[in-house]
Amino acid sequence: MTPAAPVRARDWVAGARPRTLGAGIAPVVVGTAVGAAGHDVLVGRAALALVVAVAIQVGANYANDYSDGVRGTDADRVGPRRLTASGAVSPAAVRRAAAIAFAVAAVAGLVLSLLVDPWLLLVGVAALGAAVLYTGGPKPYGYLGLGELMVLVFFGFVATAGSAYVQQGALTAGAWWASATCGLLAAAVLAVNNVRDRVGDAAAGKRTLAVRLGDRPARLLCVALVAAAFASVVALGTIHAGALLGLAALPVAVPPARAILGGRTGPALIPALVGLVRLELVVAALVAIGILAW
Repeated sequence: MTPAAPVRARDWVAGARPRTLGAGIAPVVVGTAVGAAGHDVLVGRAALALVVAVAIQVGANYANDYSDGVRGTDADRVGPRRLTASGAVSPAAVRRAAAIAFAVAAVAGLVLSLLVDPWLLLVGVAALGAAVLYTGGPKPYGYLGLGELMVLVFFGFVATAGSAYVQQGALTAGAWWASATCGLLAAAVLAVNNVRDRVGDAAAGKRTLAVRLGDRPARLLCVALVAAAFASVVALGTIHAGALLGLAALPVAVPPARAILGGRTGPALIPALVGLVRLELVVAALVAIGILAW
């Protein structure tokens, strides 16, 4: 568990899991569009919200790397290597990286709350706590099968509705449907990740939802989450007609859905995971453009 070679910048970049960061960017894009509908976009507030969302996700990724590494959960993983478990970086260094990312999120969140509403500090504290406790603490909820639910809450409702709120200081029905869209797609990303790691997680005692449900039901859940996300786009379209442009992303959903339902396992599921992150970004961009341009 000690570094075998000098730490390289690309090790840290890989540890931040950049291919998954779309799940943090998308809710800010959609939430900003919904909150600014009929008004000018408050770019500074949107930028701060983006810093908060991405920094929390990067911090969560490092914290997950650290916690799973020291618990031994990542000792026999089938996905990309992890910094702690592989010995590329010391556990203490990974823990510091998580703390730095969380500190960046806290500072940006503090500035945003002072600009908008002090109660947002409580939301930020809850989001940071959820990021740490996913695989950290005495009873990590990621080991109890609650990961997808918490992703729906924080990468969906908190991040999206929060981004909408900071624009004009109000929440609308559209903000909640937009939150469902982003949250369901983010939950689908985690669900596929857990399908990929199901066998290793089961052996390590990590009772994710995929472990609890079994292989086939977990795969069906992944696709159902994506379908529900598109249904929420339709619901959002009843409030902001331009949001229906998001349905143009349906073809982007086909390749990952085929891979998931086709029974791919292990590293062969990574393209499906990346494809779902891409799908969320495309849906977010199209929905935002439709709302702001309509």
